[in-house]
Amino acid sequence: MAKREDNAAGNGAQTDQYTTDVVHFDRRMANANGTIHNPIHPSVQYTFESVDHLIGAFQGRIKGNSPYARQGTPSTAALEAKLASIDGGVGAVCFSTGMAAITAVFLTLLKAGDHLIVSKYLFGNTASLLDTLENFGVEISRVDGTDVQNVIDARQDNTRMVFVESVANPGTQVADMVKIGEFCQQEELVYIVDNTILSACLFKPKAVGASMVIHSLTKSAAGQGQALGGVVIDTGLYNWENYPNIFANYRTGDSKMWGLMQVRKKGLRDMGATMSSATSHQISLGLETMALRLAKSSETALAVAEFLENHPQVAKVHYPFLKSHPANALATEHFGAGSWLLSFELADANSCLEFVDALQIIMKATGLGDSRSLIIPVAHTIFWEMGPEKRQQMNIGDGMLRLSVGLEDSQNLIADLQQAFESVA
Repeated sequence: MAKREDNAAGNGAQTDQYTTDVVHFDRRMANANGTIHNPIHPSVQYTFESVDHLIGAFQGRIKGNSPYARQGTPSTAALEAKLASIDGGVGAVCFSTGMAAITAVFLTLLKAGDHLIVSKYLFGNTASLLDTLENFGVEISRVDGTDVQNVIDARQDNTRMVFVESVANPGTQVADMVKIGEFCQQEELVYIVDNTILSACLFKPKAVGASMVIHSLTKSAAGQGQALGGVVIDTGLYNWENYPNIFANYRTGDSKMWGLMQVRKKGLRDMGATMSSATSHQISLGLETMALRLAKSSETALAVAEFLENHPQVAKVHYPFLKSHPANALATEHFGAGSWLLSFELADANSCLEFVDALQIIMKATGLGDSRSLIIPVAHTIFWEMGPEKRQQMNIGDGMLRLSVGLEDSQNLIADLQQAFESVA
């Protein structure tokens, strides 16, 4: 991926500037004490100079350490500050997993009787969570988010929120994010974008009006498949004074922080999906190489996608930076690169499992954003629970394979794919 300046929308982060800012972030913090990296804080409890300070911390009147580590530690606070800065946000809350972050947003900002509009092209576990949310009395409309008109048509008087993935997992559909953002601003709807696939290196959802951004930090941020984490970032664009579901206790201080405060108190403190200090330190280190890894994996993914698209045993390839992709124009305008996720459909769906078994370098494993390339048959695994009817609605066929491209050389991966094709020919 060539180095490029931020465009007017604030997307396509310049690799050199991003990395420079991140690797020097910790030592510029007020409490750095000369350390190059923010230290790991394993303590569960934190003491205060006076009982008034202790009470102020509980009531949110005084900034500083949380009284109890379930709401965060100095280590997670440092990571949150870094992530908010990267995405241009006013604040962030870290969680033990990406799914915990998504769950916290839905369960703390929505209530029974509310209406939620979501893209029908979603990660399998997110889609499963929505089924649970309906059992709690939240109405959900699943629409094709690649066309804003479908979102507009789904709007109801009780609609509170719109949720999309910037690039859908696994089909790589790209939501009509600019126009959805304009509609949400007009209707005063909370606009949530899960930007896990791209990361802030390649796209900043704030540029399209997102109220909150969610990342699974397990993927691009951590980068090596050894740390679970998630984050919710508030961009500062939404006026929480107009949102009816903010509890009275949290309507104090800067209103830009009300939504995030509720997510932290009701989602992190009450539900307990806390990131450890050691994990936050590990993810923080991963952020330092994220732009470099994404540049490499994006370049390789495009080369692999082009190889697959021209292969006679492949029926279809899904990758936003392919010219054949329906959202290629949108992707190339707004994204710095295509990232590491692609999927493809074999012409002979019955050879799907045999083909995967024949691969020698690409690993048969779930997960995304690892330094190693990972492949998984989608319908048989992560979307199996949905059943064939729902899979068909999401355009997931029995021959679809999801490939997360790692840091290997592109020619090695292409050779591995070619020998697997030959073995099932």
